[in-house]
Amino acid sequence: MEWTPPPGGIAMCQDDVFDPEKRSEIMSRIRGRDTKPEMILRRIAHGLGFRFRLHRRELPGSPDLVFPKHRSVIMVHGCFWHRHPGCKHASSPKTRVRFWEDKFEGNVVRDRRNEEALHELGWRVMVIWECETRDGEAVAGRIVRFLRGKDGGYLPPVESNPYGVREIRSKSGRWARRPSVSYCFF
Repeated sequence: MEWTPPPGGIAMCQDDVFDPEKRSEIMSRIRGRDTKPEMILRRIAHGLGFRFRLHRRELPGSPDLVFPKHRSVIMVHGCFWHRHPGCKHASSPKTRVRFWEDKFEGNVVRDRRNEEALHELGWRVMVIWECETRDGEAVAGRIVRFLRGKDGGYLPPVESNPYGVREIRSKSGRWARRPSVSYCFF
């Protein structure tokens, strides 16, 4: 790979097929929220009758879908950015190899750290990869098994849930637990 400093002193890679302005425009369109795989997953979960919150910032990693009632989160990972093992979409760019290796390694380490932090807080975590969203029925089955606790995962008691549940007194004077959050509707 050849590097040539352009006028102005900022180094650029000559192997890129786009000029810097076009590359910047392309990269600016890469989104972290409301991606196509995430929207597919939202439609499936909502169609199954599950209600959820989006990108709860108070939780580590700001998970894509948060199900407070089930004390569960689902993260949608892009195969390329989060390095889906064995996936053909997790290819590596041929230019600036060291930069991309560091970038991908940082993403994977951050994902692992966020998952561990969520587990420590008592949340159940499921990752759905971008390539898996192509099979809607399989994803629907995974979501149902995960949220209904059929996957062998841990379901903590409701009393330990600091997020999304509040106690209220009903008209009869009995205490009841109700969601304190509004859910996402399409």
